[in-house]
Amino acid sequence: MDYTTLGRSGIRVSVMGLGCGGHSRLGQSYGNTEEQSVEVVRRAVDLGANFFDTAEAYGTEEILGRGLRGEPRGDVVISTKRSMWGDDGLRAEGVAPALEASLRRLGTDYVDVYHLHGLSAQHYDRAVEELVPELMRLRDEGKIRSIGVTEVFSSDPGHEMLSRAVRDDCWEVIMVGHNILNQSARERVLAATQEKSIGVLIMFAVRRALSDGTALAEVLADLRDRGRVDPKLVGDETALDFLIREGGATSVQDAAYRFCRYEPGVHVVLSGTGKVEHLKANAESLRRPPLPEADVERLRRMFAGVDDVSGN
Repeated sequence: MDYTTLGRSGIRVSVMGLGCGGHSRLGQSYGNTEEQSVEVVRRAVDLGANFFDTAEAYGTEEILGRGLRGEPRGDVVISTKRSMWGDDGLRAEGVAPALEASLRRLGTDYVDVYHLHGLSAQHYDRAVEELVPELMRLRDEGKIRSIGVTEVFSSDPGHEMLSRAVRDDCWEVIMVGHNILNQSARERVLAATQEKSIGVLIMFAVRRALSDGTALAEVLADLRDRGRVDPKLVGDETALDFLIREGGATSVQDAAYRFCRYEPGVHVVLSGTGKVEHLKANAESLRRPPLPEADVERLRRMFAGVDDVSGN
């Protein structure tokens, strides 16, 4: 496993992070027992991952805490989140109790990154004015090491909120949606994070459209129909098959992880699964070298005009 420093937070992190949410929620969404989900966390540690991302909304904080039990606290990096939907999420007085509840479920006395989860552009100014001071106070108390914010990529695929957030100095870490199909974060978000040394976590690197051939065909057809891609470059459902060859990628999913892994400015690529074999395959992809430069440039040309899909 490769490691890097998460921007100006100074935290040393594995380039693969185990995502404990998404469609899988460590397999809890499709029938894993709690023990099976705990085993996924433990196998991630064995593979060299030290970055683990969860949230109060995922219902997996306790599972993650169990999976990390016995690991030296300084050897693992825990990221969790305070939900921003509903009026309660926007009340400053609710931040500390929410954090304390997360700490109890995780079985720790601090988190390495604490995010405002799914912050919308509509609520951004209020969050900065009312919630960030409270986050800073909790950081000063030692209960948070770094302050982060995540977007709602499925409803904000053009990064309206994060395009504003990266202009401010209060965020040490951000979580952004980025993948082969929607690369708009490169100019709208990642250019600024590199200038400001903001730690970057990538979500939606694969998701449904890049792991399911039928879903990919539907997304590509929609992009062609709406004139978002050039049909000469993105002709049909086989449009990404050029990636899979000797010296290239082993699969579309492999290409998708490696595409994000080596995007300038990216520190951690999140991989969510409830299956140990899937976890191992994802870790292997993130250990592989960059895709051939010609393939990366071709992907950039193919999807240069896309900023309105998430790949979900």
